[in-house]
Amino acid sequence: MPLEDVMRRIAERVQPVSLRPTQIAAALGATVARDIVVTELHPAVPLALIDGWAVHAELTADAGPYAPAVLPGLREVAVGEALCGDGDAVAPFEAVTWRGGNGAVHAAMTPGDGVLMPGADAGVGEVLRQTGHRLRAVDVAAMQALGITWVLARKPRVRVARAGQDSNDIADAIADWLASAIAADGGEPVSAKLGGQVEELLTGDGVDAVAMIGGTGAGAHDNTVQALKQTGAVEVHGIALSPGETAAFGIANSRPVLLIPGRLDAAVAVWLLIGQTILARLRGGTEHVCWRKSTLIGKISSAVGLTELVLVRQAGDGVEPLASKYLPLATLVQADGWIVIPAASEGLPPGARVTVYPLP
Repeated sequence: MPLEDVMRRIAERVQPVSLRPTQIAAALGATVARDIVVTELHPAVPLALIDGWAVHAELTADAGPYAPAVLPGLREVAVGEALCGDGDAVAPFEAVTWRGGNGAVHAAMTPGDGVLMPGADAGVGEVLRQTGHRLRAVDVAAMQALGITWVLARKPRVRVARAGQDSNDIADAIADWLASAIAADGGEPVSAKLGGQVEELLTGDGVDAVAMIGGTGAGAHDNTVQALKQTGAVEVHGIALSPGETAAFGIANSRPVLLIPGRLDAAVAVWLLIGQTILARLRGGTEHVCWRKSTLIGKISSAVGLTELVLVRQAGDGVEPLASKYLPLATLVQADGWIVIPAASEGLPPGARVTVYPLP
C-alpha cells in the first residue's frame, strides 16, 4: 500500500487520547490540552533580585563615592527574600560600607534597582503554553517555580513489546531506541517484559497504543500479523516504504497497533515515517516536526512506487546522501539527519533543495 494511503487510514482511525490531570514534574513532552493560565501575580510582593541591603532609593539620591548617604538600620536581604517595606531597592554589598552601626551607601539608587517587582515573572491571566503545544523542560521548570503543580495534558502511553521468547541483541536495541524516541516525542513508553504472549501484549490494558517489534515477515516464526488479525483488525500489511516494507498497522482493543520489522534500519524508518504520525495524533498536538532546508550534494537514485528514507550527513553548506534501501548500522551513527524521496520520484540530482529531519 502506498504510504500516503496508510497515512489516510491512520488519520481516520487514530484519535487523541483522553485528557489526564498530570503532575507538572511528570509532564515533560506532554501536549497541553488546555491553555495554562496564570491565576496569581508572581511575585505577589517585591523580592530581592540580588544579595545586598534593602534601602529606600530616595534617601540615596545624592549619594556618591565621596559623599555617601549614611542610613541607619539597613536590613540585609538575600536573593528571593521579600523586602517587607524595608525599602524599594537593594544596594549591592560592595556599594555599602559601615560607620559604627550605620550603613554608608556610595551609589545613588533608583526605585526597583536590584528588585523583582510584583508581576515581573507572570501576570494574572498570562498564558504560559497554549492548547496543542508540548511542554519543554524549561516550561516545566518555570511552571514549578510559579507554583503550578498539575496540568491537563495528553501524554499517550505506548507499550513497546518484542515478538519472540529468546534474547536478541538487535531487537533489544530497537526496543531501547524506540522507548527513547517515544519519550522524546511526548509519549510515555511502557516496556513489556520479554516472553509475553503476543496476543496479550496486543490487547492488554493500561496503554493507549502498542508498538510490537519483529515477526512481520514471511518466516516460519513470523506470527505477529496473524496474532493482530485474530485479536483485532489488520488495516495494512506491506507498505511501499524502503526500508520497512513488511511493517503493518492495525487496531486491537480499540487502540492503534504498529508492527515494526525486526531490522534496526527498517524499524527506524517505520517509526520516523509512520510511528511519529501515530503518536502525534494520539497527543493531539498542533506543533510541526522540526526540519531545515539544505542543498543535496551528490545524486540519489530511487525506485518509482516506493517512498524512501535516505540518511544524510552535513557536508559544508549542504548534505550528502549516505545510504538508502539498507541503512548500515555504522551509517546510522554517522548520519546528521534524514530526507524522504517521494514514491513518484526517480531520485534527486545534485543541487536539489531538500528538507532534512533530525534523528531522535
